[in-house]
Amino acid sequence: MPVKFRYVFAALLATATLAPSAFAQQAAPQAAPAPAVNPASQIPASDRAAIQNYNLTDDVFNRLVAVSQDAKKQGIKPKDAETDFSKIHSLDDLAKTVTDSDPRIGPLIQKHGFTPRDFMLANLAVTNAAIASEAKNNPQMAQYVDQSKVNQKNVAFYESHKGQINALMAQDDAAK
Repeated sequence: MPVKFRYVFAALLATATLAPSAFAQQAAPQAAPAPAVNPASQIPASDRAAIQNYNLTDDVFNRLVAVSQDAKKQGIKPKDAETDFSKIHSLDDLAKTVTDSDPRIGPLIQKHGFTPRDFMLANLAVTNAAIASEAKNNPQMAQYVDQSKVNQKNVAFYESHKGQINALMAQDDAAK
């Protein structure tokens, strides 16, 4: 089903923002309605652990921002994306879905030192941290977040960079 999403670090990747509800240990209540089978249950435990254990750094954050800025320059924009979750059984499958969606994406993320898998891990880490951070003050959202499965270092990283993230989002909004 088509679902439209915007994501500050990967403005080029509508699919990347579907991943938190599909692959993360927690899901945002405003995400698309859950498919009949939870895709997160279909991916290997090693992929779920990789998502949970990925640690954000300033280097990763700066490279994600650079990808987003270059995507804007190249005219790569979020769009309605149809994601067939029955074909996504791993983090690598999700990364392939993203890079297959536009032939410019693979070279762009490689230019900034990411493999498709690493790029997905970084995006999922930021998204999961944002969801977990917001859930702290939102009882409705909190019911969807298992804080015991949240990488608290990433939440702290997200919160320390929230001003910059909000500024980038405001730039994206102004550009529309």
